[in-house]
Amino acid sequence: MHETDPVAADDTADTETSGRASMPAWLPRAMVLALALLGLFELANWAAHQLIGIAIMMTVAFFVSLAMEPAVDGLAARGVNRGLATGVVFLIVFACTAGFLATLGVLMVETVANVVSELPRLIDELVDWVNHTFHQKFTLDQLRDRLFKDSDVINSYAARAANNVWGLSSTVLAGVAKFVTIALFSIYMTADGPKLRRAVCSLLPPAKQGAVLHAWDLAIEKTGGYLYSRALLAVISAVAHGAFLALLGIPNSIALGIWFGVVASFVPTIGTYLAGILPVLVALTINPIYAVWILIFVVVYQWLQDYVLQPRITAKTVDVNPAIALLSVIVGGALLGAVGALLAIPATATLQAFLGEYVPRYEVPEDPRIERTERTRKGGKRTRPSKS
Repeated sequence: MHETDPVAADDTADTETSGRASMPAWLPRAMVLALALLGLFELANWAAHQLIGIAIMMTVAFFVSLAMEPAVDGLAARGVNRGLATGVVFLIVFACTAGFLATLGVLMVETVANVVSELPRLIDELVDWVNHTFHQKFTLDQLRDRLFKDSDVINSYAARAANNVWGLSSTVLAGVAKFVTIALFSIYMTADGPKLRRAVCSLLPPAKQGAVLHAWDLAIEKTGGYLYSRALLAVISAVAHGAFLALLGIPNSIALGIWFGVVASFVPTIGTYLAGILPVLVALTINPIYAVWILIFVVVYQWLQDYVLQPRITAKTVDVNPAIALLSVIVGGALLGAVGALLAIPATATLQAFLGEYVPRYEVPEDPRIERTERTRKGGKRTRPSKS
């Protein structure tokens, strides 16, 4: 009978055990590399979150410089030093912005004061109208008791508002700091526009430099054209609405016209209706029928602007389909908030112009199926619609 050597058996067992227990030589290096890559990813993710605010401000500053550059180029072409031309253009812009904000502040204070002083009379008239129209017997005391029945809710809301004063102050200060940062970088980018373009082109091969400069020119043309067309529409709207409000005898008609022109022209899609709220509130404190006339004038003017003024003005500057403009505003607002909504239309116009330059288009022959000028019978024959 064959006997197994105990020493050999022990060596075999030790070899099998060590083979099962030892790890591959590459595994520790792979684990260290994976931990290092994970650390780099977390560091990059943290840095991206810290720098996204700066990236947004730089994007806004770049678009502002694009919008200001045509005016600066025009002054520089007439022999004005580029730095001085940049200072003059931005000084005018800042003065207009400050004037608009001051006008808005005065309007808001006076409107709130007038509404508060006229509120009892307006409530009395509203209660009388409701009682007369719906055959009710409401009294002002009943409405006041109903309003202040849940006074704890009002008190808690006031307490929360008081606690948020410091948070509001810090938000305002942060907004002022961002505005100053964007203004400074916009001035630098505009004044040193030629140097900036030269520096960017120096990083590219000569074959690519022409395409980059052409895209840059398109961005300047479309962004500046958008600002020009909006400013021109704002002036026309301010004059028209200011004259109409003065005709009605509304106080501060010039300031209200400026408010209406700026908001209606620079706030996309819904700007006209937002701008109409303040004049309507002012008119309610004077004569409610004036508010109705203002609403009618706003609707008529909006139609006139959409179908007469805007096509003629944007034909020489920038034109974006209303549906595409609305979609771009929604997308820009979803990505970057209010800043994205404001930059969406000039960015879309630039992209549209760039695609129009490089995307091929083909001639489409005349076909009744495009205009849908014919209708099909059940038998398959096509017939033109009757003119009667």
